[in-house]
Amino acid sequence: MNNASSPEPGPAAGLADSVAVAAEGQAPAAPPVRRGLLWLSLVLAVAGLGASGLLWQKLATIQEQLARQSADAGAQSVEARTLARQAQDATRETAARLAVMEARVGEVALQRSQLEELMQSLSRSRDENLVVDIESAIRLAQQQAQLTGSLEPLLAALKAADQRVVRAAQPRLGPLQRAIARDVDRLKQASVTDTPGLLVKLDELVRLVDELPVLNAVASAAAVQAPSNPATAAAPSWWERLLERFATEARGLVRVSRIEQPEAVLLSPEQSFFLRENLKLKLLNARLGLLARQLESARADVASASTALGKYFDPASRKTQAAATLLQQVQGQMRAIELPRVDETLAALATAAAGR
Repeated sequence: MNNASSPEPGPAAGLADSVAVAAEGQAPAAPPVRRGLLWLSLVLAVAGLGASGLLWQKLATIQEQLARQSADAGAQSVEARTLARQAQDATRETAARLAVMEARVGEVALQRSQLEELMQSLSRSRDENLVVDIESAIRLAQQQAQLTGSLEPLLAALKAADQRVVRAAQPRLGPLQRAIARDVDRLKQASVTDTPGLLVKLDELVRLVDELPVLNAVASAAAVQAPSNPATAAAPSWWERLLERFATEARGLVRVSRIEQPEAVLLSPEQSFFLRENLKLKLLNARLGLLARQLESARADVASASTALGKYFDPASRKTQAAATLLQQVQGQMRAIELPRVDETLAALATAAAGR
């Protein structure tokens, strides 16, 4: 070990020693301050090495602690995930049980309501059952009358109700009998709209749409050409014939007329086709609304069709005038299509059901 740490001096080392001896012989001895500095540097170096070792050891300890904490955190995370999964499973199971319980509670509530209705129906008196049956029959007949446009179902229901009230012979049902009589008289005096006639008129209007002339239709040359009498006209010269031919062609190309709706002039042939189809659709929608008893929608469609007829079609044409007349008749009949109601009878039924 000593031989390895302090090797034998070579020729260069001997030369250095001889130079150092010569220098010692020539120069004065080093001051003690320099030696103190060398010792201080050595001490500081040793202290630095010791501090570095301590810091390295402390860093290793911190790394070990961090590794242990990371492992603990991973284990806790796995445990937390397991607990969360178990909690989710428990939540699903609880939700399923809650749904089953709600279904059972709903069934119990339904059974309770059915039992209450059964008890009420059993506890009703004979007069109350009679009032309830009459009201149900009249309301059903009123719905049938609105759907069919006929008053016969409502009249039949009122007459049947009057017969049942007469057979009951209860004094407190006297106001109900009088109300039924008044409603029957009012229904007999009411006029019912001829729905089949309206449908026929709407079909006729749909058929006439393709024959209606639009405002921007150009008249043929034969229609605008001035009539000539061959018996009285003299044989024109060649330049007169040429001038007449030019004038005829010019009259066929240009027509001056007054149009109240300027946008009607800008319709192309394709737009005219779609205009006719749109008018047909409005009339067909009015027909469907009349059949479905949607009177407001049918009136709106007929009014829109009447506006389009007066805006885009030639009012001087006989077919246009006939179509406008049919539309006015349909609009007039639709205004009187509302069926009378039996509100007085229903009010008397409500009063009788309340026990007054």
